[in-house]
Amino acid sequence: MSSEAAVRADATLCVVVLTYVHDLDAVDARLDQHIEWLRRLYTEGRVLASGRRAPRTGGVILFRGEKESVDAIAATDPFITSGVATAEVIPFTASMAAPGLAALLG
Repeated sequence: MSSEAAVRADATLCVVVLTYVHDLDAVDARLDQHIEWLRRLYTEGRVLASGRRAPRTGGVILFRGEKESVDAIAATDPFITSGVATAEVIPFTASMAAPGLAALLG
């Protein structure tokens, strides 16, 4: 791993932490819809990364944007609208990033 870091000012991001509140059968019943929702957000450039928590108790999504807009988008996740998960939106300002990631933050 390189020790170089790219300095970025004012890259506004949010981490969305999903927590499953129903069993995995209920979650899996909505998984295809959730994946389509994510694909649309990747295409729009709103999401930078996503994946399952380990152990599989929910997921994590890295969004570009301010908390208010990410709150509104997260509320449309099929996992949330169906009630199988809850979402916590955690805003932060990325002041440093690895060189390969820095270009995506702008």
